[in-house]
Amino acid sequence: MRSDIHPAYRPVVFRDRAAGATFLTRSTARTSRTIEWTDGSTYPLIDVEISSAGHPFYTGASRVVDTAGRVERFRRRYGDTVTTVRH
Repeated sequence: MRSDIHPAYRPVVFRDRAAGATFLTRSTARTSRTIEWTDGSTYPLIDVEISSAGHPFYTGASRVVDTAGRVERFRRRYGDTVTTVRH
């Protein structure tokens, strides 16, 4: 293996923004932000939108998706009538 071509594989804290959970693991991801962990050490911090702590597949909880906003936005943009194309 060639030296100095691989990114550094180091401990990193991932924080789930939706569930508020934090995980200490190893990664090559880069970030400029840091966080102090429970052991008193400072680690790089990466915020993620969703992880296994908050994902409905892993938690068994279902989420209600509000599609009314999408429908209303579509109707404002294109109107109420939609023409169908027949072949």
